[in-house]
Amino acid sequence: MNGIPLINGYEYSWGDIVCNIGGVPVTGIRAIEYSDEQEVVNNYGAGRYPISRSKGRITCAAKITLTIEEVRAIKANVLNGRLQDILPFDIIVSYLPDDATKIHHDTIKNCQFNKNARTWAEGDTSQNVELDLVVSHIVWG
Repeated sequence: MNGIPLINGYEYSWGDIVCNIGGVPVTGIRAIEYSDEQEVVNNYGAGRYPISRSKGRITCAAKITLTIEEVRAIKANVLNGRLQDILPFDIIVSYLPDDATKIHHDTIKNCQFNKNARTWAEGDTSQNVELDLVVSHIVWG
């Protein structure tokens, strides 16, 4: 410890996160992961060192882990039961601390599931389903 208590006062924790899929709060969420990455390259001219820098594509990745009950609820409105046939939807990840002074939202845009799988092992008492997502972009709050 550096001897200076509570400089920022609050650190977000899992209990502060609320996720909405298509506008509906998801209670059976176990984990969510999302990121974006942009190609950044050096441009060279005279000499050995770069003279400028350029930015290229932004690629996004996301995955969500849900309870089997939550997955069943999501696919209940799909006629053939395939998660991959659900139309694109947004996931809003809201960070809501107890004091509600630093609320912010990240929005994962145009999500679609690209896989539907189950994994069970001896001794399991519940089922967590990890689902990869295809996303167009992320709006960072």
